[in-house]
Amino acid sequence: MSPFRSRSSLLASSAILLSAVLALPAIAQPKPADGALVGATGMTLYTFDKDTAGSGKSACNGACATNWPPFMAADSDKPAGDFTIVTRDDGKKQWAAKGWPLYYWAKDSKPGDKTGDGVNGVWKTAKP
Repeated sequence: MSPFRSRSSLLASSAILLSAVLALPAIAQPKPADGALVGATGMTLYTFDKDTAGSGKSACNGACATNWPPFMAADSDKPAGDFTIVTRDDGKKQWAAKGWPLYYWAKDSKPGDKTGDGVNGVWKTAKP
C-alpha cells in the first residue's frame, strides 16, 4: 500500500479537520504575556473559590453576578476540551474551565487589567 494518499482523500480529510476546528465555540483563550484566560474582548477571566469545580453550578448569583459578570455561553455552544458549560440559577449558560465557572470583574476597565485577582481572598485569575 502506498504511503501517499490520493488527492481526493487528502481533500476530504482536510475538509473534515477544518469543519471540526470551525465548529469549536469562541471560548476563553490564554493571554500570551502571563497565560491568564481572557474572553473574546481580551478581558481577564476569573474563578471563584466558593464554586465547586465540576458541580455544574455557579455560586455567584444576584449582586455577586453584578460585580462578577459570568462569562456567558450561548444555548448553541458545546463543551470543548477543558471548557465545559454550567447552568446558572436563572437557567442561563456559563463557560467553565476545568469545571470552574468563569467570570469577568466589573472593575476591570481594559484588556490586560487584573484588578480582580485576590479580591476578598476568593477570586483568582483563571489559568488554563
